[in-house]
Amino acid sequence: MESAKEYTNGEITIVWKQHLCQHSGNCVRGLPEVFRAKVQPWINPRGASSDEMMAQVKKCPSGALSFYYNKDKKGD
Repeated sequence: MESAKEYTNGEITIVWKQHLCQHSGNCVRGLPEVFRAKVQPWINPRGASSDEMMAQVKKCPSGALSFYYNKDKKGD
């Protein structure tokens, strides 16, 4: 089972599944203050608003990026 990494800003959590990533670069070009290819950790969940990050994640062609609302995950 491939692991996923999660990055949260308190409101939403971005999930990255590296094994699905096709490195299209859409995320880095679209929101470079959040998706930073040469920095660790490469996702900065406080670099933009939740709405901006959700819109960019939805543009990921491989499905490697997804998100969920933290309020929806309570109790897991």
